[in-house]
Parts: sequence; structure tokens; C-alpha cells
Amino acid sequence: MSRGNDASAARPRVPYRELNGLVLLDKPLGLSSNQALQRVRRLFRAKKAGHTGALDPLASGMLPICFGESTRLAGLLLDADKIYLTTAQLGARSSTGDSEGQLLDPRPVPTFTNEQIDEALRHFRGAIEQIPPMYSALKHQGQALYTLARQGKEVERKPRRVFIHRLDLIAQRPSQLDLEVHCSKGTYIRTLVEDLGERLGCGAYVRSLRRTWVSGFVGQTMYTLADLEAMSEPELTQCLLPTEAGLSGLPEATLSADQTRRMLHGQSLRIEAEPAESAIVFGADRRLLAVASIEADGRLKVKARFGTKSAHP
Repeated sequence: MSRGNDASAARPRVPYRELNGLVLLDKPLGLSSNQALQRVRRLFRAKKAGHTGALDPLASGMLPICFGESTRLAGLLLDADKIYLTTAQLGARSSTGDSEGQLLDPRPVPTFTNEQIDEALRHFRGAIEQIPPMYSALKHQGQALYTLARQGKEVERKPRRVFIHRLDLIAQRPSQLDLEVHCSKGTYIRTLVEDLGERLGCGAYVRSLRRTWVSGFVGQTMYTLADLEAMSEPELTQCLLPTEAGLSGLPEATLSADQTRRMLHGQSLRIEAEPAESAIVFGADRRLLAVASIEADGRLKVKARFGTKSAHP
């Protein structure tokens, strides 16, 4: 056995740790969301970590990373509204809907006025239906659509209703449009851009995509991988947000001491509060206990339970 192997074997393994809270990653281009997650998890040495909704490798921007107890937020944040900045490349379609695919159906691009662009955008504001792209993670008979697409197969996809709260033209250049999109869960920006291209009559695909906001987060700092890699472990820990930081804007309910005890023991509760689809439930000591719906009769229906550990290590 070589000395090098002896040295390697003797090197102590740094254990992973129990950690709770969130960090907002500014995901770089070229990494999948899972690759980014694993790098951040190793930096923090977190035993348990998850993210709240994948970004394509060709997309950058806000990717909330959850640790420990905070991973229970993941399903809730998957349903959150989001804001994207995208550049639409006019003059062709793409087999994948973005710049990675084969260009199809090249067409000349007329000179559009801002009024013509806004008239086209108007058709995609509010409730709309989208046919999901073949290059997506949706399943068909147990297989991801993108797997079938890579095999040259296409299957029928049912339209899905989404809501576009805002769709604004930020800048226009020859053959390119910069757009800002505030949308509901399940919105495919590639499909939105493709459909806009057809509305304009010249075709379009996504040239670039960046997520700038996930509902629930207001004013917190995003960190790049380079930022995090340059930090010591105490500095990394200081970057952590408490679990409730991802719930900004939801109504709150604070329980009495008796109600807190009952909730911690898993008992059902009725409280005096306005009905809400989702509300943050705090204990008498203002510790986060749950996210729950408040029914018309005051009953709490728990969606995610917290409070077994503090938000930070």
C-alpha cells in the first residue's frame, strides 16, 4: 500500500450536521438544480437538504435551498408564484424551446412597434392554457417527457391552465425581446415564448432565462456559489434564514399556551381567525409550529409541521 493511500485513509472525515433554515442561492448557468443543491449541501455539511423547484441548466437565478426541518416548505414553495426575466429570440423555433435545440422554421422578423408587441403580449396575460413542452419533466406512462423527446418521440399532452399576473416588455432589440414574467406555478416560459412567437408570426425561442423572485421571499440576499465557497463555516451559518422567511405575506395566527400544547401533541384545533388557504401558525412563544389552512369554522388543517427544532443550528 502506498504512502499516499495511507495519508488518504488517515484523513478524518468531517461529519455532516443537523441544520435547519434556508439560503437563497443564485444558481449559475450550466448546473442542474440538483448539482447546485449537492454543492451547497456539502459546503454547509447539512445532513438533509432540498430545493423548492428546479431551474433548467440554461437558467440562472433564485433557487431556495432548504435544510433540515425547512425542507417541509419545499412542497409549499413549489406552488408559489415566480418572476422571470427572459430574452426571446425571434425568427425561428427551436426543437427544445431554447437555445440548446435545433433551430426550425426560420422566418424573417418584421420591425415591430412597441404597441404591436404589447398587443401581442396582452393575449397572454391573465388565465391562459399552455400545452407543456416535450422537453419537460412531466411523466407519460412512467417516463419523463424529455426522455421520450430525446428518442424522437412525441406524445399528446393535455393543456394546463396557468395564470400570468404580469407580462411586460423591458427592452427591444433587432430580433430580440427582453420580457419580465410574473406567473403562477406550472408556467412554462419556453411555451409562453413559443406561443408569443407564433402570435407575432415569426417564431421565437428562449435565448436566456433568469428567475429573480419566488413568492414568500422579500428583500433577502441571494448568494452565488463563489460567495458561499469563500466563507468560513460560521459565516455560512450566518447566511441562514429562519424557516418562516419563506412565508412572507401569509396571514399569521398565534396560539395560546394551551392551544400550543395541544398542537404539539397532535390534537385538532379550532381558533378564532379569518379563513385562509394558508396561514403561518406560531406558538405562544412565537415559535413557528405549522403552516395550515384555516377553515370557515376555525379548524386548522396542517400542511407542514415545524417546531421540533429551532430554525438554526
